[in-house]
Amino acid sequence: MKKIFIIVIIVVFTISCDTGRVNNNPNIPNYTVNLQLNLNFYPLLQLAGNHIVNFDVGSGARGIVIFNTGNNVYVAYDLACPNQPFNICTSAMTVSGNNATCDCDSTVYNLYTGQCPGQPYPMKQYHVEVSGGYLFVNN
Repeated sequence: MKKIFIIVIIVVFTISCDTGRVNNNPNIPNYTVNLQLNLNFYPLLQLAGNHIVNFDVGSGARGIVIFNTGNNVYVAYDLACPNQPFNICTSAMTVSGNNATCDCDSTVYNLYTGQCPGQPYPMKQYHVEVSGGYLFVNN
């Protein structure tokens, strides 16, 4: 009986672990994301507060914005509107400065946090790693 209890506890903890890498947003389908960018080709992205937008294959549901938050820290978000049904809101968000705007409902999301005050879902975020002059984005 003690062994069964221990096994149940281990299973519960394993299932409840969150990697923190993918938002479970019912509005945005889960597409495979696997990008590798040579930062030497994007000198402006290396400056805090700058961004690039990528619509290549492997760039999420509606494309990805990669944003430099400073101190060599980057975030990457899907450009699908997080609080609109994917099949109804078919355009990518518009990025300007450190904000992304959903054209379907005019909500504005902060690229430092991915949040929009009063909205239930933040922008869908992807895992970013910097190594050897390359930026890797995946889920």
